[in-house]
Amino acid sequence: MIKIVKRHRYQDKKIFQTRTLSFDAYPYSEIDLVIGLIQDNLTSDLLKQKKLMHKGDANKYYGHCYHSSQALHYLMDCDTLIPMSGEDYRGEKHWWLQDGQKIYDCTAKQYLDKGKLPPYTVGKKTNWYGWKQRPQQVSLELMKRVLGDCLISDIVTNP
Repeated sequence: MIKIVKRHRYQDKKIFQTRTLSFDAYPYSEIDLVIGLIQDNLTSDLLKQKKLMHKGDANKYYGHCYHSSQALHYLMDCDTLIPMSGEDYRGEKHWWLQDGQKIYDCTAKQYLDKGKLPPYTVGKKTNWYGWKQRPQQVSLELMKRVLGDCLISDIVTNP
């Protein structure tokens, strides 16, 4: 199925630019494959705009939970994945997706590798950050990496 994700930029509450990704969405049955592709594409350059609280405590997955979860949410051809977040043992917000009791967490290893558990028990349904919950640019960049040849177009327009 062809899916379209738009990110508007606003000035004085009016759209002045729109970025549109068009792609072949992944079927829900391939969610574990997509999680693996997201994990394979997590690199430090995706964190350049992010202020990390515990840089010394970092591993490959630390700092990537939000854009990984948002990318997974948009990449899948389904409407049952709910964004969730909860405060972890460090006092930081951690993000994942949930479908009923099933948890999909691209960055759980940042906890498991340290013998800790992700904060699923204190998690709550949470709206995406930003004006009108638009996708973040870093999420779109991660989606492009994961999509590869499945990306149909990435177009920026100025109305």
